[in-house]
Amino acid sequence: MSPPTIRSPQGNTANQTQGPQYAKVFVQRDYSDGTAVKFMTNFPQGLENKIEKSVFEYTINQLNTYFAEAEKASCKTYCEGCFACFTVYTMFFCADTHYEKCLRKVGKFIVEQNEMVYLPRGLLLTNPAERGLRIVSFCFIVF
Repeated sequence: MSPPTIRSPQGNTANQTQGPQYAKVFVQRDYSDGTAVKFMTNFPQGLENKIEKSVFEYTINQLNTYFAEAEKASCKTYCEGCFACFTVYTMFFCADTHYEKCLRKVGKFIVEQNEMVYLPRGLLLTNPAERGLRIVSFCFIVF
């Protein structure tokens, strides 16, 4: 009997006897409400028996909240844009934009979730900013 094969996200197959393989589960962006950064909250089948549905939903909903805050237009962001024009955008050498601050919050949240929730379960949550805000990926080792 031959060893089981594992299919990578690219569609390649590999024998399991080559050592541990890394499997990934992707959560796609949700474009149903337009182009705002929002991720689908449907529980992926690949995460069953790895994490609880409520933990997954909390993580994705929190990410969606951070990105909604980042894209929210307010008096502060309007003034930030006007001041940037007046200073010929040199102000950004000294100050971060509202969006960059929110992306930093996302990064801290991802690190916190990995340390407290995902790494103890053998999973690694990747920052969507590292993937062009297209996907959230969960990586785990398959032996």
